[in-house]
Amino acid sequence: MTIKDEIFGEIEYELGWSKVINLDFLGNLTEVNLLIDGEVDGQFDKGQYAAFQSLMKKWNDIQKQLVPSILAYYRQKRNDLGFDIEVSENYPSVEAADELLTMITIDGIVIPYADIFDGRDIRITFQCTWDEENGLGVRLLNEKVADIGFQDVAM
Repeated sequence: MTIKDEIFGEIEYELGWSKVINLDFLGNLTEVNLLIDGEVDGQFDKGQYAAFQSLMKKWNDIQKQLVPSILAYYRQKRNDLGFDIEVSENYPSVEAADELLTMITIDGIVIPYADIFDGRDIRITFQCTWDEENGLGVRLLNEKVADIGFQDVAM
């Protein structure tokens, strides 16, 4: 089933609401899956609309904050696995954000139900070269990074 929502636009229901959007991520126009939690009736929470609108309005600032946070997560993960001492081709040393950008690709934005956390809750998923099976997930709360981990953080 397909509906035209006033905020999300034309979205399709198949076990959940979704559509593909084109999103500029640090200068690269990328197709991203937009996933919106909701029932088949197409009624969404006001908080979901507020979270999505705020994300889109503040996207330029948000993406700039994502990179240093992901880089810090990557460095800690690499350290935790002992790859700061031992060389690993899956977890190479990364000194600058530009290097990290070659290792991640944004692939999803999840708009969860609005009553899970207090505030505007958004989840972003990435493919990453260091963990292709689990990927990378970022949870934003009020447009600030609240959690980073495997993609399940964003689901």
